[in-house]
Amino acid sequence: MAIAQLTKHRQLGLSDEQVIEMYRIMMLARKFDERGLILQRAGKINFHVSGIGQEAAQVGAAFALENQKDYFLPYYRDYALVLSIGMTVKDLMLAIFAKAEDPNSGGRQMPGHFGYKKHNIVTGSSPVTTQVPHAVGFALAAKLKKQDFVSFVTFGDGSSNQGDFHEGLNFAGVHKLPVIFMCENNQYAISVPYHKQVGCARIADRAIGYGFPGIAVDGNDVLEMYRVVKEARERAIRGEGPTLIEAIVYRVSPHSTSDDDMAYRTKEEVDKHILNDGIPKFRAYLEGIGIWNEDKEAAMQQEIALEIKEATEYGDKAPFPTPESTLRYVYAEEGDL
Repeated sequence: MAIAQLTKHRQLGLSDEQVIEMYRIMMLARKFDERGLILQRAGKINFHVSGIGQEAAQVGAAFALENQKDYFLPYYRDYALVLSIGMTVKDLMLAIFAKAEDPNSGGRQMPGHFGYKKHNIVTGSSPVTTQVPHAVGFALAAKLKKQDFVSFVTFGDGSSNQGDFHEGLNFAGVHKLPVIFMCENNQYAISVPYHKQVGCARIADRAIGYGFPGIAVDGNDVLEMYRVVKEARERAIRGEGPTLIEAIVYRVSPHSTSDDDMAYRTKEEVDKHILNDGIPKFRAYLEGIGIWNEDKEAAMQQEIALEIKEATEYGDKAPFPTPESTLRYVYAEEGDL
C-alpha cells in the first residue's frame, strides 16, 4: 500500500487521536443500534429505526463540521452523527424508552426525532424531508447576519423525491446559501429500491439543475466523507453557496422494527453489502498504519459494553413523563410570555 494511502488522515489534517475517536463513535453507534433492536424485540421499547451501515458517512461528515457553531438537521437514522456532535448514549436511551428526561422531546416524539438546543441540533418531525427547507432557513439567517456558520441537513434517498427537497435546493441555489445537503442513499425508500424511485443515475446529479455542485461519495469510506464535507463547508463559508453530497451506503437492517425486509429483498443481497461495511474497513486502516491493535480493540469494546449497559439501565429505570405534562409546549403556560 502506498505511503499516501497509509497516511491519508494526516494529509487531511486529522490527528491519530481524532481518527481513533471517529472509529470509537462508529462502533458506539453500532452497539447502541444493536441494543435498540434487542430491546424492541424483548418488548422493552415500542419501536426502533436502525442506522446500521450508515455510521461511516455520518461520522466522517460530523468531524468535518464545527460543533457549537454550525447547525445540524439530522434525520432519524443519524445516531452516529448526533453522538459525534455531543449527544450521549444515555440521551439516546432516554429517547427510545420515551422517558421524561429525554433531551430531544421529553419522551413525546418517536425515537430518532432529534432536537437538542445545546448542540445546535434542530428539532425534527415525522413527515420526511421537512428538515430540508428548515436548513435553508438557517443558512439564509447566516447570510443575512453575515455569520460564518453553515447548516447541515441529512435525509434518505426517498426524501429526495419530495417537494421539500426540490424547493429547498432551488432556494439555496438561487441565493447561494451556506447549506450542505447530504443524502444518505441507502438504496431503499422503505421497500422501494433506488432504480424504481429515481430516474437519474445519481441523486447528486440533481444539483446541476439548481446551480451548484453535486458529489457522489462512497459512504463506507469515513475519510473520503470527511474530505468532501470539509471542502463543502469551506465553499459555503467563502460565499460560494450550497453543495449536495450523496453518500452511497446500504441499509443493512429492515426499514424499522415494523418492517419485514425479506418481503422485498434477499438475504444474499444484504450479506453481499455487509462485506463493504465501513467499520471493519476503517479498523483495518488504523491497524495498517500501526495506531490500533487487538489489545486496544478489546479494551474499547469493554468500555463500550459498559457504557451501553449503564445507559440501558438508566433509561429503563428513569420516570415516564407525567400525565399533567401532556400539553406542555402545546399551549403557552404562565410565565412563558
